Parts: sequence; C-alpha cells; structure tokens
Amino acid sequence: MEKQIDPRILRTRKLIMDAFIELSMKKEFKDITIKDITTAATVNRATFYSHFIDKYDLLEKVLSESVMREVIQEVSTHEIINEGTIEAIFLSIIKFQTSISNQCRRSYEAFTPQIETIFKKELQDFFSEWAQKQWPNQNKTEVEAFAVMLSWALYGAAMHWMKNQTTQPEDYVKQLMDFIKNRINIDKENVNLI
Repeated sequence: MEKQIDPRILRTRKLIMDAFIELSMKKEFKDITIKDITTAATVNRATFYSHFIDKYDLLEKVLSESVMREVIQEVSTHEIINEGTIEAIFLSIIKFQTSISNQCRRSYEAFTPQIETIFKKELQDFFSEWAQKQWPNQNKTEVEAFAVMLSWALYGAAMHWMKNQTTQPEDYVKQLMDFIKNRINIDKENVNLI
C-alpha cells in the first residue's frame, strides 16, 4: 500500500513554490534570496530546507512540475506518436515558454538553461515511454535514440520559432511537418521508423 503524503507538507511545498514564482516576476533570479522566499511563503528556513536543497533545486522543481503539467494537459487526448501529437507538444512548448517569459521577464534568461534541460529530459522520457508502447518489438536502443532526436528537435524548433516569429506557431509547425513528411516516412496516422 502506497503511503499518502501529509496534506500539510503538500500545502507548505506549494506555498514555497508559489512564493518563488511571485518573486521571479518582480526580481532577477540572482537577486532572490532564501530569506525572500521564506518571508513571502511565511515559513522558516528549516522548513524551506526540508523541502528543497537550495534556490536552484526549487527552480528545477518549479519548472519541471510546470513543464510536465502543461505538456500532459496538451497531449492527454493523444494515444500514439503521430503528427497531431508532435504539433500539440510543439505548441505546448511555445505556450509554456511564452508564459514564463511574460510572467518572469526579469528572470527568464536565468531560467533558460534549466528550462531547456528539463524540457529535453521530460520529453525524451515521454516519447520513450510512448514509443515503447507503440512499437513493442522495436529495439530499445533505437526507441531511446528516436525519443532523444524527437525531443531535442521539437525543443530546438520551438526555440527557433521563439527567436524568429515570422509566422504563427501553428503555421510554423505545419510547414515543418510538411517538409519532414516529404522527406521521411511520416503520415497523419503514425510515425513509421524506417
């Protein structure tokens, strides 16, 4: 039987995370102190350190939980990796990045390396799990390589769009998918490994 976490612990963790998010909207990450966070969250330092190692650990947890919540919401209606799934994930990356950059303008640049690392890892795990279900007879190493390639490519394309924004993100990803479909065996129903 799985042990349930005390709701007070979850509430305290959320208070700390919310306080950090609020501070990130007002201050640069480098200027946010543990004291700032504990004061805003109305907890003491010992409580903070019982939940997080330091502010970098807190940043990683906030981003990781936010990333996966956003991505899972966006793709929860998909059951396999196909063009629709890829488009939905691309758009969820754009939506998340835009939200973070708008909310935390002063700290966004500091968050960028962690966001990239988290997105790539979480997407890789996500695609690897889905691909193993979708292609159970495929070699595990090939599936993992596919997951790495797809997660990094999607993140890279999203960052390219963020920097250039010459079209709407929906148009950009459709153009990208059309380009890929004409060169690789991908169709609307399925991604076929060659």
